[in-house]
Amino acid sequence: MIHIGLAGWGDHELGGSKGKLAMYGAHFPIVEVDTSFYAVQPERNYAKWVQETPANFGFIIKAYQGMTGHLRGESPFAGGTGQMYEAFRQSIRPVQDAGKLRAVLFQYPPWFACNKANVDVIRDAKARMGDVPLALEFRHQSWFTEDMRDKTLAFMKREGWMHSICDEPQAGIGSVPIVLEATHPDMTMVRFHGRNVSGWVQNNEANWRDVRYLYDYNPQELLEWKLRLLRLQEQTREVCVIFNNNSGGHAAGNAKTLMSMLGLDYEGLAPRQLDLF
Repeated sequence: MIHIGLAGWGDHELGGSKGKLAMYGAHFPIVEVDTSFYAVQPERNYAKWVQETPANFGFIIKAYQGMTGHLRGESPFAGGTGQMYEAFRQSIRPVQDAGKLRAVLFQYPPWFACNKANVDVIRDAKARMGDVPLALEFRHQSWFTEDMRDKTLAFMKREGWMHSICDEPQAGIGSVPIVLEATHPDMTMVRFHGRNVSGWVQNNEANWRDVRYLYDYNPQELLEWKLRLLRLQEQTREVCVIFNNNSGGHAAGNAKTLMSMLGLDYEGLAPRQLDLF
């Protein structure tokens, strides 16, 4: 099954409503929670989100930045790494208990290169997360060079990581190519980051993050992905597609177009509000 959704629900215009998860759940069967990257969310937030979504709705939760090496400055967890992981695992418990957790996404930074020390970091993360389903996304090209690609994929399969496949600008060592291979029988992710090559590499502009994800996929690009997703579906039980090109307001439209191309009409979504005018 191919499930398509967006990164976050607060930035998208859907049926005249913005920022409401209940309305979002009338359009898409999955969502990526990205607020969890910036801070470990209170457990009550997840309990609320579980209640606001249909029974078969799915959450992909982004790992906290302190768990993936993005954190700058002091950690808010005085008890160290163990306390940080425990707090994160406890916070997502309502989603896991409700059967709505598709995966926790570990997206490592562009400077996280392929070496023995970082392989050990990944292994440590997997051990600390226990039975939580995990997806892995790289941003450093060294993991998928010609001599390392097969070794990286084999490692992910052995260790039980779902593959988060990227569609992103090809802008040097800090970006990865499309590697269309599943590493887990249960699920594979595909994340659309846009193809804004000039805006991908960090600069000193205050709105750099907005520029980075400013992209509108054209029909031909989405048609190419339709064929890729159908091939990928043969390798894994579920393919979860997330559009992350949010800053220009294109993600929802691109997702809807791809759903139409694939002939997807999801059952069990939340009821939509009637348009009376």
